[in-house]
Amino acid sequence: MELTLLGTGAPTGLPRPDCPCAACATAVGPGARAATALLIDGTLLLDLTPGAAFAAARSGHSLSGVRQVLLSHPHDGPPVEVPAGLVTPARVPDGSELALLTGHRVRAVAMDAPGTGYEVTGPDGERLLYLPPGAAPAGSAHAERPYEMVLADVVARPDALSRLRATGSLGPTTDVLAVHIDHDVPPGPELTRRLAAAGARAVPDGTTLTVGVYEDVPDVPRRTLVLGGARSGKSVEAERRLEAFPGVLYVATGGTRGGDAEWSQRVALHRERRPGSWSTVETCDLVPLLGQDGPPLLIDCLSLWLTYAMDDVGAWDDETWAGGGERALRERVSELTAAVRATRRTVVAVSNEVGSGVVPATASGRRYRDELGRLNAAFASECEHVLLVVAGQALTLRG
Repeated sequence: MELTLLGTGAPTGLPRPDCPCAACATAVGPGARAATALLIDGTLLLDLTPGAAFAAARSGHSLSGVRQVLLSHPHDGPPVEVPAGLVTPARVPDGSELALLTGHRVRAVAMDAPGTGYEVTGPDGERLLYLPPGAAPAGSAHAERPYEMVLADVVARPDALSRLRATGSLGPTTDVLAVHIDHDVPPGPELTRRLAAAGARAVPDGTTLTVGVYEDVPDVPRRTLVLGGARSGKSVEAERRLEAFPGVLYVATGGTRGGDAEWSQRVALHRERRPGSWSTVETCDLVPLLGQDGPPLLIDCLSLWLTYAMDDVGAWDDETWAGGGERALRERVSELTAAVRATRRTVVAVSNEVGSGVVPATASGRRYRDELGRLNAAFASECEHVLLVVAGQALTLRG
């Protein structure tokens, strides 16, 4: 089954008309995208968009052989002109199946937002799933086998991929393509990085692909360390890296701090950001979790884990530190990094980067700064991917 992406952008295209934002300003050349429309085997068109006939011609195809046009999402703009000779666009009711004379079968999939998803099965049995903008599947039935290809609004609805992974509809070899791309993320390296974290990729308008033929599916890093200063956006970046995966275990190392209203508010804001399918555990006992099989871990954060460990070994007292506290802390850090090296789970950890600021005025403050630097370096050495977040921008240090 051959698929040509006549467009890969949001319904209004990218750049948006008259939008002054930075993403739209840089969406030029290969970064510019027409509204998403898919041409399958030259006979089935999913979503009719302005200029679809010209887009097909630019990609070396024609709409003259199209026998069915299906719409996936409501169209709020002016009516789209139907090119001469093209059949009238239609929509398949949720749950219904349409059999085409060409041997293709189309099943309408219910969404959790306005619109219709389409599962298309080719004459040889290969399958793709196309989701409308801003929507995710509403059902949760377990799939018999993964799709060969999924096309979805990955940036706006990464949880759609999480739901598909949870039901077995999306597997390690599924080619996930981002469509309906809007100005939420600047085009170029940042978009590529953001999509790769979800196991997805983007292709230029006009690209033709063969469904079921193996593509170089982005590998999701198994161990990632996200560093950053206060309010840099490091926790948001860490959460973003796992929001396309189901059942994530969020490991909060800060505890509850009873009676501290400001800390409770911080914790509440973090909880509100997390997907509803995630669970939370408050602990600093990380080694057993790393040694178990299970869903991905998000550890937030290592700097609070270090505070707990230093409290436990008496590291703040100079005499205790010299009399065995330093050795005890080194053993704990070594035990943690060994567990990270051996873990089979996907792990994203957050830590503060404090070594570039003002030198602490106290000996205990300088001790903490030094030990956090050593912990970050040791943990990073066991990770395939290391990021530094500055002013909300993620810089890749490794991976």
